[in-house]
Amino acid sequence: MTAKICLHSILHLALALAAMLAVANSATAAELEPKTIAAFDHYIALSETTINASLNDTQSFLWVDRLPLEARAAVLARLRAGNVVIERMQTLENGKPIDIPNGLVHYWIGTVFIPGTTLAQTLALVQDYNHQSKYYRPRVLTSRILWDNGNDYRVYLRLYEKKVLTCVLDTQHQVHYVIIDSSHAWSRSRSTEIREVAGWGNPGEHDLPVGRDNGYLWRINTYWRFQQKDGGVYVECQSISLTRDIPIGLGWLIGSYVESIPRESLEFTLDTTRQILARRESPHRLKSSNSH
Repeated sequence: MTAKICLHSILHLALALAAMLAVANSATAAELEPKTIAAFDHYIALSETTINASLNDTQSFLWVDRLPLEARAAVLARLRAGNVVIERMQTLENGKPIDIPNGLVHYWIGTVFIPGTTLAQTLALVQDYNHQSKYYRPRVLTSRILWDNGNDYRVYLRLYEKKVLTCVLDTQHQVHYVIIDSSHAWSRSRSTEIREVAGWGNPGEHDLPVGRDNGYLWRINTYWRFQQKDGGVYVECQSISLTRDIPIGLGWLIGSYVESIPRESLEFTLDTTRQILARRESPHRLKSSNSH
C-alpha cells in the first residue's frame, strides 16, 4: 500500500512539474493588458476602503483585535508561542468575487509577535532598505534606497523565488510610513515597476519589458501595521499581488502551487523579521531608531 501511495505521489509530482514547465515555456507570450490593470486597480481601491477604515482605531488596530473572543484568544496564543499566523483574504463587491480578466489576485494577511523589542527598533529594521538583501536573503538579492524624504521612500529590490522554476525580478516600490503615537504605526508599499530578469546569472542577463514576461508577478501592494504592547511588538502585513492567470485546464494541477508562493513569501518575511529582532542582529537599528 505504501509503495502505491509513493508511486502515486511521484507520478502526480511529475505531472505537476511537466505542467509547470509547459506553462513556463508558453508564458513568454503573456502580456499585462489594460483591462487586467483596471480590474486590479479597482480591487485595490475597494480593499483600501476597508483597510483604511481601522487605521486610526487604536483599540482595534490589528486584525486579531477584530476577531471574535474565542478565535482571538486562540490566535494570540499561537502568536505568543512564536508562530506566524497567515490567513487568506478576499475583497468582494456587492457580496460577489471581483473578476480579474487574464489575471489572478493573491490576498493574504499575516501577523507575528516579537517579544522584547520596541516599535522604534522594529521600524528601524524594516526601513533599513539598503541592507534588506542581508536580512532577507535569499528572497532579496539586492536592495537599496533610491530616494527618501522623512517617512517616504522609493526603493529598489531584486527579488528571487525558486520552487522548481527560478524567477528573478527587478522591482521598485513607493513606501509611506505614518507614526500614529509611541506604540502605533503603519506603512503602505506600492510597486511602481516590476521587470522580470531573463537569463539571470548569465553574461547576457537583461530585464524584459514591463508586463511582457512570464507573468510571475505584475503588481504587489503591502499594508503593514505595527503595535507595541504585551512586552513586544505585533507586526501585521496584508499583501495583495497580481499574477497572470493559470492556463485553462491546468488549475487542478498547479493551482495550489501558484497560490502557495505569495503565502510562503509573506510567511518568510514575517518570520525572518521576528528572528532578526529576537537575535538583535541589525547593526543599523539603534542608529536609525534614534530618528523616531
